[in-house]
Amino acid sequence: MGTFAAAALSAPALLAADPPGFSLATFRTEVTAPLGHPLMGGGITPAKRVEDPLFALGWILLGAGKPIVYVAVDWCEIRNDAYDRWRQALAEAVGTERVRVLVSALHQHDAPISDLAAQTLLEKHNAKGAICNLEFHEQAVQRVAKAARASLEKASPITHIGFGQAKVEKVASNRRFVDETGKVRYDRMSRATDPKIRAADEGTIDPFLKSLSLWNAEKPLAVMNAYATHPMSYYGGGEVSADFVGMARRKREADEPRVMQIYVSGCSGNVTAGKYNDGARDNRPVLADRLYQGMKAAGQATKKHALTKVQFRSTSLKLAARSSKGFRSDELMERLKNDQRPFGQCLAALGLSWKQRVEQGQAIDLPVVDFGPAQFAILPAESYVEFQLFAQTIRPDVFTMVAGYGECGPGYIPIERAWKENDGNLHDWCWVDPGSEAAMKDAITKALRG
Repeated sequence: MGTFAAAALSAPALLAADPPGFSLATFRTEVTAPLGHPLMGGGITPAKRVEDPLFALGWILLGAGKPIVYVAVDWCEIRNDAYDRWRQALAEAVGTERVRVLVSALHQHDAPISDLAAQTLLEKHNAKGAICNLEFHEQAVQRVAKAARASLEKASPITHIGFGQAKVEKVASNRRFVDETGKVRYDRMSRATDPKIRAADEGTIDPFLKSLSLWNAEKPLAVMNAYATHPMSYYGGGEVSADFVGMARRKREADEPRVMQIYVSGCSGNVTAGKYNDGARDNRPVLADRLYQGMKAAGQATKKHALTKVQFRSTSLKLAARSSKGFRSDELMERLKNDQRPFGQCLAALGLSWKQRVEQGQAIDLPVVDFGPAQFAILPAESYVEFQLFAQTIRPDVFTMVAGYGECGPGYIPIERAWKENDGNLHDWCWVDPGSEAAMKDAITKALRG
């Protein structure tokens, strides 16, 4: 039973009567981008070879009303109508409602971004830029939906929820740091070669990897491990990869081959491995091992509780589309048609796709699965880590796991301080106006308090 052999059974669990009748199905499907496919939405070299395959891994929880589905995808982002497509296809496959399907990307950069409306705009205007292959996207969605449906035949009872956490050493650091002159800077990226940048403090991070597991008595069926950092060591050369987080996940799979191991990227729009990563290829396994050690330690710290209730709820969140200079509809369309950089065209198409969604009045769903002593929530896009830390304060009596990179249409969702300090990351990959912090915190509070 590996590291989970140390999981302690709480006193209430020992006294539990007949379980309420929950069950769990798990599924795993490869979604590797084909050669030639754009990576990171056209922002880097297209796929030239596969370093390691990409997967969609998920579970379906039965017995709490209509099925609840969660899937974590080794893609950079799933945005706007593509996000709808994933959720609708999975909902139809397992007989549930779209709102009860939770999807999050892991955000590796040597992986696809999907936005169907944005890609359609590029094709309509004969742009040189390309975000995704529409045929491949639908094929991937259908494969995952088929696997989810087939998994229902092998659903197993679940009687307990387990959770624990452990500190991860020398992986995460905030993009924001104060340099040796006392100046606030936001330029610590996924890799940093400047010794002065690497010497600066970690800044605001969530140092803990959280583990949430579902059990059939003494048998763990599925484990989710969540940590907040951009999951890149090196990228951009056309080598499709799940990067160091995928490598760490594979090591855990080797430890517990009969347990579904799901890695979840937390809210890390402003968190990278830059302090501890110089981009050297031999640093990828180093980062992977540090993350893996955190996974093992969180497993050893896991405590089990009888699963007596599961509740699902969802809160609507509306964020204003960015309206500053360069982000108006006519300006974005002009850029899509005439930008000399193909990626500039892609950025414009992504902005138009999100703006269209906002204008149509479609809100973002902020879902929560409440297991009683633990809960799991998904926040949208590249939410800054401060939103994850805030979420953990709402119910201090409850173990709260938060995923980022749900509906990715908004891009970066910063706290207000980042605007005031002129965070350079907000110059292009951010399609929301200032003021999003208040809306985010209000929705997070409503969702988690129920």
